[in-house]
Amino acid sequence: MPDIVIIGGGVTGVATAMNVARAGASVTLLEARQLAAMASGWTLGGVRQSGRHPAELPIARAAVALWPTLTDDLGADVEYRQKGNLRLARTPEEVSVIRDLVRTQHNKGLDLEFLADNAAVRAVAPAISPSIMAASFCPTDGHANPMKTVQAFAQAARRAGAVIREGVNVTAIETRGAKVTGVVTSEGVIAADRVVVAAGMHAPALLRPLGLDLPYLPQIVTVLQTVPIAPVFEQVFGVANADCAGRQETDGRLRVTTGIGPWTGDLEGWRPEQLQPTAGLVAAMIRRIAAILPVLNDAGVAAIWGGLIDQTPDALPVIEASADVEGLTIAAGFSGHGFGIAPMVGRLVAELALGQSISLPLDAFRLARFAARAVPVAPLMLHG
Repeated sequence: MPDIVIIGGGVTGVATAMNVARAGASVTLLEARQLAAMASGWTLGGVRQSGRHPAELPIARAAVALWPTLTDDLGADVEYRQKGNLRLARTPEEVSVIRDLVRTQHNKGLDLEFLADNAAVRAVAPAISPSIMAASFCPTDGHANPMKTVQAFAQAARRAGAVIREGVNVTAIETRGAKVTGVVTSEGVIAADRVVVAAGMHAPALLRPLGLDLPYLPQIVTVLQTVPIAPVFEQVFGVANADCAGRQETDGRLRVTTGIGPWTGDLEGWRPEQLQPTAGLVAAMIRRIAAILPVLNDAGVAAIWGGLIDQTPDALPVIEASADVEGLTIAAGFSGHGFGIAPMVGRLVAELALGQSISLPLDAFRLARFAARAVPVAPLMLHG
């Protein structure tokens, strides 16, 4: 019997598995599809502190401190580049938003510069359109390869002794007297005293039979990837209202994203083709991105896909050892910006699951916040 079972093979799950295994505990990770099949595979891959909610900023800063040595630590190139993050203003109203963002995050101790006009923006990123009016710039932000990062964490976890099983669907968490006893899977029951739910979109269905309500406002996002082009842009860009973002990958491909909207499909029975965006949505995305990064107009399109975002009402995750079910740890609802913080989140979730002292405060991420008060719907943040 493993000491800990982790449900979900995204970046949070594999990072947690590695940390648990390195701590000397036996761990089995179960993934219903394949590793990075959901949000961790279709994310933009941003690694940012800028624009984070104040509650999430300490985790983001701790994660950014880990990213520069992650390739060496994991023994595989995750293509991390610390080239900065630009959040752009396209209108006078957005200039005010960006100026306020810089002032607020300066007060939190973040190194963030206000680029007050187009000349200042293009001095940092010449490929940006002359129409952009201003931007924030965080030089310590960056980006990495999502698929390679997940695989690197998984391989490091395996080397440390973790068992990772793909194609094994967890259908229920078994309990006795409000205490975890195991999981029911497509291949039978696995006994375990401790279970980590890092199942992204599928987390609410696993928690609901335990009397735990994790509210989601499921979203769908469109991603476009071009063929490789000459290097033109080093940073990650976003915009003041978070309706698009993009970056250039290390092999030259542009990876851009926009087109957020509510998802009303069947979370248990969806097929990949149901997530494919419409031609109209893709056309609108290209127009919006090209207005920021004109080089997109001349780049060949290699792939287009849609992805589901596990957004909570306040756009913050749940990270906690459950007070209601002994042995249960929850790490879900990362709302489209969990990739960049995953190296630190994996450490924190492992600490929770192992009953160790916690490296950073996590009070803001308790599930009970949704039941205790009305939570306003927060805007979705796209990259990282």
